[in-house]
Amino acid sequence: VNLHRSSLRELCAAARSYNRAVATSPVLKQLGSLPVARFLRDAWQRRPLLIRNAFPGFVPPVSRDALFELARRDDAESRLIARVDERWSMKHGLLRGLPSTRRPEWTLLVQGVDLLDEGAHELLSRFRFVPDARLDDLMVSYATDGGGVGPHVDSYDVFLLQAWGRRRWRISRQRDLALVPDAPLKLLADFRADEEWVLEAGDMLYLPPG
Repeated sequence: VNLHRSSLRELCAAARSYNRAVATSPVLKQLGSLPVARFLRDAWQRRPLLIRNAFPGFVPPVSRDALFELARRDDAESRLIARVDERWSMKHGLLRGLPSTRRPEWTLLVQGVDLLDEGAHELLSRFRFVPDARLDDLMVSYATDGGGVGPHVDSYDVFLLQAWGRRRWRISRQRDLALVPDAPLKLLADFRADEEWVLEAGDMLYLPPG
């Protein structure tokens, strides 16, 4: 691997930051009033679980403006997803310009924020009660009214932690996984929700693979 000195310094600094976060961030023992041990026994990779007030008084490590700045960086993996008249579009970063926050139905997603922000590092480190092989990254999303990424299937565990505002989540156990043809995202063509919830700040929804 050929690295410039500045890149090597940044890589070493990121590694030191990660090691500090792992060493100083206490691994979660409780998710709200639910002991983590009970979560692992009863829900982990078994069933969806909504945990109200999982993080009492939660303060997001990254503000909205800071997230927008990350989306403009060339070392961030970001996507802008929008829907107009039921037509979906997706742009990948660098995202120099974002739509107005007053415009509905768009979502910004920034992947790997734990590699870019120490506070996000620390938050992800608190989830090290799951096996390292299942611990991937911390993604932060921001959506305006009606924004979202559409009905889809994830092949990994997801902890959806509400940072600000309110958001509706709908899930399905359906077997029909046919996709919308020619869409920029892998969207389920005939999504039929089994359950739905509105999450408030501090609430968390866990979804197992599928």
